[in-house]
This record gives sequence, structure tokens and C-alpha cells, in this order.
Amino acid sequence: MSAADGSPVRVGVFGLLGSGNLGNDGSLEAVLGYLREAHPEAAVDALCGGPEVVSARYGIPATRLHWYRGEYRTASRAGAVAGKGLGKLVDVVRTAAWVRRHDVVIVPGMGVLEATLPLRPWGFPYSLLLLCASGRLLGTPVALVGVGAAPIGDRATRAVVRWSARLAAYRSYRDGLSREAMREMGVDTSRDEVYPDLAFALPTPPAGTPSGAPGVVCVGVMDFHGGNDDRARAEEIHRRYLDGTIRFVRALVAEGRPVRLLTGDACDVPVVEAVLEAVDSPLVTAAGAASLDGLMREAAAADAVVATRYHNLVCALKAGTPTLAVSYAAKSDALMARMGLDAFRHPAREVDADRLLGQFRELEARSKELRETLAERNLVASRLLKDQFAALTAALFPAAGRAARGRARTPGHVHAHATRETR
Repeated sequence: MSAADGSPVRVGVFGLLGSGNLGNDGSLEAVLGYLREAHPEAAVDALCGGPEVVSARYGIPATRLHWYRGEYRTASRAGAVAGKGLGKLVDVVRTAAWVRRHDVVIVPGMGVLEATLPLRPWGFPYSLLLLCASGRLLGTPVALVGVGAAPIGDRATRAVVRWSARLAAYRSYRDGLSREAMREMGVDTSRDEVYPDLAFALPTPPAGTPSGAPGVVCVGVMDFHGGNDDRARAEEIHRRYLDGTIRFVRALVAEGRPVRLLTGDACDVPVVEAVLEAVDSPLVTAAGAASLDGLMREAAAADAVVATRYHNLVCALKAGTPTLAVSYAAKSDALMARMGLDAFRHPAREVDADRLLGQFRELEARSKELRETLAERNLVASRLLKDQFAALTAALFPAAGRAARGRARTPGHVHAHATRETR
């Protein structure tokens, strides 16, 4: 699609992309696939956490999200604190200038409206607020597409997230709980839709061929320390999670089962190393998948998957492999319910290896039934995501065409199809 003056529509993608989180990058990959298919003439670039990775992997120009390169390191010295503070001011100008160069900005998936993991309001929530405020002031529609949201206890973080959502021109969510969370925060969600996670739009890898004998079990681990409200007992939660995971893997090995350890973020590697050291068996290996496609291929070749990270679960379910969720948030519970496996959930904060093993055995006993259920649910997810992308085109790209006609916009103007808000 081209702008009214014949030039390509300028589409920006925004988020913690290329920063080591496979789920975030998979959501980007799904949106890029949509843009290539539906809007092949669009000129796409990114404002993101890992611009070098994004440019190399996806072949699009990319700009660093933060001016201050130590943004996500703890600032203890006066110079670092001053650098962070100055960076916050510089990023106001940088973000607005980047937004102004675009006709449309898309935030692809990710849990950008939640704090289920430790998060400070002046971190990514602040960056998202700058983006959405810039879009509103400059007349560039910002779309939060298939995003995750959750109730937020911290008042400051909740306020920043609420205003980011209010200022966006388009919102859709990856589950009903996310939409309800934003409604409870005071955002008018009456025109917001719910669709499956964007990763369900990625290509499905070929399924493995069952051998008849018990085969590989994929165990997805996570550097889990609880959520934003668990900081006081973070180490206790982590130790219990790690101990339970190690005991579960040992039990699988004792039965002669090969185990593949999966991750979803670079920060999970120490957990893999801890499990490998504690179990010390040639039956346990680390997968090292570097993309959601790699994770899906691992899951497709396995008899079953037991995983913690949300996008490990998505990949396993998308691959059609019976999956048990070691759940740390309501989003994982909602995903398992959507895919017909809500009976197979275990709390990440209270991992009990014996009970987990019992659930795993039931999962395997019902493998044939569950694979049939997943095949049906994946067809539904694929159809719904076609609706999502059609809705996104209808909502945003007509506005982009109008925006290109001289870019003479009234500050604060909201394009047609923008969601209505209560004030």
C-alpha cells in the first residue's frame, strides 16, 4: 500500500525487540509477515532494544530505544544516576522525532500493559507512554496489537500503563483477561477486540513421528523470581521453583526419558546450567533455540512439553504437542483454557515435583485426545488472526493514507477508528 503522494507508507515497529526475549521477537516476526503479505510496499523500521539484532535478523533499519545505553542496568553511582536521568529527557525528543517520521506505529504483541514480572514505572512503561503520547500529539496512530495486560498493584506503574493505553489509537488483546484488566484500570475497552497471541500466525513446523516408545520431553525453564509484588520473597520463590524443576527432571531421567531444556530469554541460561549441573546425566541436554520457530521445532519433535514461559507454552501448543503449564500468571491459565488444556496447569510459585509428575503422566495418557483437540483449536486460532490483521488494515492504513497528504495535522487529533476513551 502506498501513501496518497505515491510514496510507501512508513510503518514503525516498537518494543523490547532484539533484546533476547524470543516471544517478543516472534510477535515482531508475525507482524512483519502480515505487512509483507498485506502491505508489501510499506517501508518498515524499528525503535527497539536490540537494533543490531533486529536489523541483522529481519533486514529492516532499526534505532536504539534508549539514548542511555545503561538503561536496564542498576544505577548506583552518581554518574550512572545522572546518565539515566538525562536519558529520560533526551528520549522525549528522540521518541517524538521517530514517531513523526511515520504514518503508523505498531507495538507487536508482548506483555506491554502488564507487570507480572518485576518492573519499574520509569523503565519500559515510561518508554511506552512517550510513544503513545507522541503519537497522539503528532497525529500518528499508535496500535497496540495483540498485547497482554494484567492488574497492576503499584500505583505509579498502573497510572503510566493506563495513560499509555488511553493514548493509543488502536488496541487489541491476546486474551479476555487482558481486556478486563484494562477496563478495570479505567480504559474504555468497548471497541477493543480479543484475538489469539500473534505467535499463532507463525508457520507451523512439521510434526514429529511418534515411535511408539516413550520419547523426548521438553522442559521449558525460566529465571523466575515471582512478580512485581513478590520482591520481598523473590529468592525464596526462585529457590523453590528451581528445586522443584530439578526434582522433576531427575524423576524423568530415572525413567530413562531424554529431556531437552528450553528457554525463552537470555536470562534463563543460568537456570539451564543449574539443572544440567544438578542432574548430571547425558539424557539431559540444552536446546539452545534462538527463535520461536526453533522452539516450535523442538516441541514438535517431543512427546510432551512442560514449560513455564508464556511463549514456550504458545510454541508447544502451536506445534500440537501435549503441554503442561507451570503457570506464573493468569495469562498462561487463559492460554491453556483457550487451547482446551486448562486441566494441565501447575503453580510456578509452588512447584511440587511429585504432583507435577502425576499431572505429566495423565498428560501422556491422554496424548492422542489432546493432540486432536490442539489441531482443532489451532485452526480456530489461525482463522481469528486473519480477522485480526484484516481489522488492523481497516483501522490504520486508511489513516496512514490521509496522513501522507502534507502531514498537516492538528495536535491531539485522533484518527477515525481510534478507540473511544472515558476521561
